[in-house]
Amino acid sequence: MTTPTIGVLALQGDVREHLVALAAADALARPVRRPEELDDLDGLVIPGGESTTMSKLAVVFGMLEPLRDFVRSGRPVYGTCAGMIMVADKLLDARADQETLGGVDMIVRRNAFGRQNESFEAAVDMTGIPGGPVHGIFIRAPWVESTGAAAEVLARYDGHTVAVRQGNVLATSFHPELTGDHRVHAFFVDMVRTAA
Repeated sequence: MTTPTIGVLALQGDVREHLVALAAADALARPVRRPEELDDLDGLVIPGGESTTMSKLAVVFGMLEPLRDFVRSGRPVYGTCAGMIMVADKLLDARADQETLGGVDMIVRRNAFGRQNESFEAAVDMTGIPGGPVHGIFIRAPWVESTGAAAEVLARYDGHTVAVRQGNVLATSFHPELTGDHRVHAFFVDMVRTAA
């Protein structure tokens, strides 16, 4: 497979930026709003945004179970910020009724790095990404409190886990799609090619 087809969940969040980054990483990228649009995808990105809103909209639009099925199918999934929250098996500081898709044996703390006005940018060394640190943009970002044995920690910042991989699921606390540096997306596109 030379050009995989990768969807970006388009219920809420920074969809356009992921579409641009995936295209720059040589993928055919398209927004996904309905369950049937998942069928012929090779991979899926769950963008940053507001995780509570995203999970509610997934229920309203009948996407929650199809998205869970997609994760369980083994096709690659990449979640950034709110997307990291969505692929976590367990959450801290979340509403009691907040749904996740699961996929990574980790406990994620929502808004762990602080409120909107405490957002920041930082260099992040990430395993598997050549060429030096990636530029991480942290916006009301979560961090990973703990991981199970199957989850591999790919990056830490200030002592906190901010990037993980478990099988074909990748997640970052930060937003590489906002930087113009497409190396993390290229890493994910390579995961998709390998899985296919």
